[in-house]
Amino acid sequence: MSTERLRNIGPKSAAWLRQVGLRSVEDLQATGAVGAFLKVRRAGFKPSLNLLYSLEGALVGSHWQEIPEDRRHQLLAELEQASAQLPAPRGTPVGGPVSTTRYVDEDAGPADADADNDADSDDPEAD
Repeated sequence: MSTERLRNIGPKSAAWLRQVGLRSVEDLQATGAVGAFLKVRRAGFKPSLNLLYSLEGALVGSHWQEIPEDRRHQLLAELEQASAQLPAPRGTPVGGPVSTTRYVDEDAGPADADADNDADSDDPEAD
């Protein structure tokens, strides 16, 4: 049976699965819901967590909305653990985003701040 005929799997999801090499129920069973979800995401697609729950539902034969809450939490934990073990995709910065923080000297009054600005000014009339 192809993934197109699985419960919870629509045409878009089936196309994603085909494109990552998961073409049959056996392929999906061997990879598991989390593994299949990661393959789709690593291929550059932007699946929502509904795909993860749909894949799990397809594997256990239930509607994706009927996946118990504790199993959903377990799937998310497995996804987080599996994602952490994968290498970062090429072109991804090693560190996180950079931000600049400016600190204000609370002891300096407005006159001191103006004096600092005047000293850095290239305007000859400011002196």
